[in-house]
Amino acid sequence: MVSCERAKVICNKKQYREARFLEKAQLMLHLLFCKACFKFSQKNDRLTQMIQRADLHVLSDVEKERMKQHLQNPGDT
Repeated sequence: MVSCERAKVICNKKQYREARFLEKAQLMLHLLFCKACFKFSQKNDRLTQMIQRADLHVLSDVEKERMKQHLQNPGDT
């Protein structure tokens, strides 16, 4: 069985869809026996769901560069 530290790493990888099948299986087995990691995993899953529902958008590289230029040279606009 994996350690709690390893289970935390796998749980975080799972959140970003980077965990392999074997890692997910190891995590599930660990969660059956460890209440603390089970709670951590639940909270991590809820956080992931909230972020997905928020439908966040980031600035494009062009927009970031434009904002950077504006902040460095505020009188040029």
